[in-house]
Amino acid sequence: MTARFVVARNPDTASTLPYLLRIPVAGPPLLLKAKDAWPRTSKVYCHPLDIWPDDADVVEEIAVRSCQRRGRAVDLVLDRGREHRSQFVFVTLRGGREAVFWQTAKTAAASRPGVRIPSRRASGLDDLEIVADTRERYGYRFAAQQATVRKAALRAGDYAVELDGTVIAAVERKSVADLVKRLVDGQLAFAMADLASLPHAAVVVDGRYADALRAEHVQPGFVADLLARVAVRYPSVPVVFAGSRKLAEEWTYRFLAAAYADAVGEQRYG
Repeated sequence: MTARFVVARNPDTASTLPYLLRIPVAGPPLLLKAKDAWPRTSKVYCHPLDIWPDDADVVEEIAVRSCQRRGRAVDLVLDRGREHRSQFVFVTLRGGREAVFWQTAKTAAASRPGVRIPSRRASGLDDLEIVADTRERYGYRFAAQQATVRKAALRAGDYAVELDGTVIAAVERKSVADLVKRLVDGQLAFAMADLASLPHAAVVVDGRYADALRAEHVQPGFVADLLARVAVRYPSVPVVFAGSRKLAEEWTYRFLAAAYADAVGEQRYG
């Protein structure tokens, strides 16, 4: 039987949330009260619903192509031409109150009109413990971020985060010169194979893609081919060209924080 997304009118006329939503996630469906029937112009505030009322007046019932829980979010894809992709994001508001925001790509972008290097906490974390490999020399200190660094031997990557003693995400740091060298001698492929065994992993480069193609004594096309080859072979481990060491350090912090927050969300809401 095809899973279906259901929108109904809330029979509780005293509620400020006039709609009810039934989202077919794996296991028991996710039940929510919502401010609107779809996030057309802005994010829609939602609140958990304990029991689906028998007298709910169904407005829409749409077949679902995909509904996946991903940490603190649920991605929903409906089987229709328009207004088919949306996401439910679980957040903790000030005071510890739980809430859910329903958004589309358009409404999410509208709430963040400008892009700049942020100074705010990553993924709402007051402090993130980052494990730095003991073999890492002249590494990131994360002095400008809300993070503390602990040294330990890592099986994969140069920086990692743990949950309940298990590494859940890691980042391998490379300069442009070291990236090219390890691509050519094949060591990067072995490192990426180790990274691919983790739930989340990436390689971050403190330079630009164009810089890698200008490496001395190596043909640009050869380097480009090697990069493409490892990207295809290890699709779960992106190679990110951050542009500078400072931006690479910031990207590493944000990536590890997001992976940690998602893992905590999976543990809490999954």
